[in-house]
Amino acid sequence: MKELIIISGKGGTGKTSLMAAFAYLAENKVLCDADVDAADLHLVTAPDILEKHDFQGGNTAIINKDKCTECGLCIDLCKWEAISETFEVNSIECEGCGVCVYFCPEKAIDFPLNTCGEWYISDTRFGPLVHARLGIAEENSGRLVSLVRNEAKKLAEEKGLDLILTDGPPGIGCPVIASIGGADAVLVVTEPSVSGKHDMQRVVQLANHFKVPAFLCVNKFDLNKDITDEIEKFAKEKGLTCLGYIPFDQIFTKAMVQGQTIFEYDSDSATGQAIRKIWGSLLTHLRADMSA
Repeated sequence: MKELIIISGKGGTGKTSLMAAFAYLAENKVLCDADVDAADLHLVTAPDILEKHDFQGGNTAIINKDKCTECGLCIDLCKWEAISETFEVNSIECEGCGVCVYFCPEKAIDFPLNTCGEWYISDTRFGPLVHARLGIAEENSGRLVSLVRNEAKKLAEEKGLDLILTDGPPGIGCPVIASIGGADAVLVVTEPSVSGKHDMQRVVQLANHFKVPAFLCVNKFDLNKDITDEIEKFAKEKGLTCLGYIPFDQIFTKAMVQGQTIFEYDSDSATGQAIRKIWGSLLTHLRADMSA
């Protein structure tokens, strides 16, 4: 079994559109949407949810007024100033550190787990999909990313599938680290802009740090040939394999409006052919790694 993560240093590079195109091309796979803060793969895959589970992470203090003697110790100890003079806990300000719970002499503070999102196992026209939704302003997205990846692996093992294709989150933060750790390869999708180049360099450094083989492709490469040349130069200097260049094409937008992949919208487009070549190169590298 191999796990390929599609990531980008920033949002808006076309990562999910490319992921959806790969979902159309790939065989014997489980799809995984690890971009839990802003999941959108479901907009193209139209999943039929088979299982729904709560995701719990972190704790919030709740003062039991029946036990509380209003000694004020919790107010003095709370560095987040999350407890009011009337001994009410502001759930937004509370960081869940547990200091008030530990030191309360009357044991009058409860500390329940937060239900901060949901995760799903679904069926799509491309095969099984594991995905999730984190609640608004909730934390622990890294833990939720790890959970959906683990569930995708379990599902692949149960069904005897040999590929996990994961849509990773943008950036270089905790969710990205949780999405690439232990993966077999990552494909970094970038664009020819100043921010695209800069953030691509950062996410490549992150992949190198965790010793995950990284490949590169440039989407909308023809919008700024100078920066595309700079990206290509960076790739050569770092020994990074650039698998292909995808031209700017409104067909991506038209396909998304219809809730389709680029191949379902127009199977013979020149842009589609460029994506097929990139996918073929990815498979070649993954198979070479499997036989090594």
